[in-house]
Amino acid sequence: MNKITLLMHCHDQPGIIAAVSNFIAQHGGNIIYIDQHVDHVQNIFFMRLESQFDSVNLDLDHLKNTFKDTLVMQFGMKWRIYTSEIKPKMAIFVSKYDHCLYDILGRYRSGELNAEIPFILSNHLDLKPIADSFDIPFFHVPVTKDTKPEAEAKQLELLKKYKIDFIVLARYMQIISPKLINEYTNKIINIHHSFLPAFAGAKPYHSAYKRGVKIIGATSHYVTEDLDAGPIIEQDVARVSHTQAIEDLIAKGRDLEKIVLATAIKHHINRKVMVFNNKTLIFY
Repeated sequence: MNKITLLMHCHDQPGIIAAVSNFIAQHGGNIIYIDQHVDHVQNIFFMRLESQFDSVNLDLDHLKNTFKDTLVMQFGMKWRIYTSEIKPKMAIFVSKYDHCLYDILGRYRSGELNAEIPFILSNHLDLKPIADSFDIPFFHVPVTKDTKPEAEAKQLELLKKYKIDFIVLARYMQIISPKLINEYTNKIINIHHSFLPAFAGAKPYHSAYKRGVKIIGATSHYVTEDLDAGPIIEQDVARVSHTQAIEDLIAKGRDLEKIVLATAIKHHINRKVMVFNNKTLIFY
C-alpha cells in the first residue's frame, strides 16, 4: 500500500478541501489524515493531508503532474507531495559535544527515525569513535578562518555525492555560510542551548545562573543567514531553583537539547512542518 503526504498553501478561497478530497478519491486514494489552518491576517490557507493508495503500481509522477495541471493551477497553490516509500537522507554535523549525537544515533538504531544517515561530518576528530561504533562513515573537515571556503566546498561536495536531503547540526560549533544555507533552505536543523532569544551566546547557563532564572530551555530551528533567528520548530523548558549549581543547569539543559532536537528531526522527517514568512506551522 502506497502512502503520500501533501503539504500545500495558497490564498484562502472556497472549495479547496472539497477539490483536493475529490482529486484523491478519483485517483484511488483514501484520506487517513487531514488538517488545515487559515491565517486570517494574511488570508493564507494551509493544509496537510495523508492518503493511502491500494494500487502497488501507483504512478507518483503522473499523480503529481495531474495535480499540478489541475488544482495547483486552479487555486494558485504552493505545494509538495512526498511518498513514505522514500526515506530522507540526513547528514549530521558535530563538533566536540556528544550528547545530541548519541541520542540521535540511539533513536536511529532503534528504528525511531524513518531516515537514512549516510555520514557524520565534524571539524574535529573527537567524535569519530562514536561514528565508528555505529558503522556510519565519518568525515573530518577542519575549519579555520583561512580554510573556511575550502571546507565549505568539501561539505557541499559530500552533501551532493550522498544526495543528502537535510542536515542536522548536533551542536556543530561553526557558523553556516550563506551558500550552504541557500542550497538547503529550511533543510538545516540546529539546536540552540537556550530558550531563544534569552541568554544567547557561548555560556547561556552561566548567564542564567547569575540572573537567578526559574526556567531554562532549548530551541530547535531552521538555520537562516540571521544567526539564531530562523523559523522555530520545537522548544521546551525545565524549572530550576536557587539550590542548583551551574553543573545542574547544564545537565538539565543537555537533556532538553536532546529531546527538543529529536522532536524537531521527527517533525521534519514526517513532513509535519510548513514554513511561511520565517514562521513555522507544526501539524501534530
